[in-house]
Amino acid sequence: MFRRLVSGSVTVTLLTTALIAGAAAAHATESDQEAAQSTTPAAISDRTTVVAHRGASAYAPENTLAAVRKADDLGILWVENDVQRTKDGELVIMHDTTLKRTTDVEERFPGRSPWKVADFTLEEIRTLDAGSWKGAEFTGERVPTLEEYVNLLDDTGQNLLMEIKAPELYPGIEEQIVDVLDDEGWLDRRHIQRKLITQSFSADSVETFHALVPEAKTGFLGTPSIDNLPKYAEFADQINPRFADVTPEYVKAVHEVKGAHGKPLEVFTWTVNDADTARRVADAGVDGIITNYPDLVRGVVNNTTFGPQTADSVSGR
Repeated sequence: MFRRLVSGSVTVTLLTTALIAGAAAAHATESDQEAAQSTTPAAISDRTTVVAHRGASAYAPENTLAAVRKADDLGILWVENDVQRTKDGELVIMHDTTLKRTTDVEERFPGRSPWKVADFTLEEIRTLDAGSWKGAEFTGERVPTLEEYVNLLDDTGQNLLMEIKAPELYPGIEEQIVDVLDDEGWLDRRHIQRKLITQSFSADSVETFHALVPEAKTGFLGTPSIDNLPKYAEFADQINPRFADVTPEYVKAVHEVKGAHGKPLEVFTWTVNDADTARRVADAGVDGIITNYPDLVRGVVNNTTFGPQTADSVSGR
């Protein structure tokens, strides 16, 4: 697949993505919106999208429903997560490929080292405490399934930047994610155009997802060479580098290439957790910033006191 198209090294770092639509469409009825929207991503806006990394993970346990709710409390419309697969084939939200750091798995299953996600069933994972490590107030928080996660986002009205984590460990996970999203109503026009972006560090995985759902917006996590950007643009809408790799020149070069849906490639950078870095990457022209501190970063990019994002200010596709 993609690895046969591009030679040379790619400095893989990260992505995450989101879109910015005009205020007028937000005031139309949903049927009017859908009639007016095309099946391709919205154009880049001059407003920087703020994405809550693994939810509002500075304030709540990462990749839990509590972190989604905290982001919602802060008025953040976009959240990022990581999807992996259990031993019995269920999709769960977890960043590390092991359960040790963010759950009590070592205590509950002491003989199961190294506690890989892929070595535990969903029933076993449901018994784990995924919150206490962050604070006593989160005791009993569970590892959510992808279904539970997107259902909560529908309840809160938030949008999803979804990372396919370590797809080389889970053959066929892209197809399974598509099935779950379809079952939960996340592949209809409204979600595809405005509420979902899928990214990965694996170019092959992004290419596979794009082939399965050509209408969906996708991003590659990393910093490809400028010469190789057109090849990534065949299946990606975003190039999402680590913040240390962001320069005005690189962002400009990315924007000059049209992505898979015929619009300029976007840049969502990660993981930005201080005001100085947020100012630097915003001044460089990035389209989105992924952060554990979305309230802080939003205050910087808005150059104003913290206030909630609105549907008018940030939208997906």
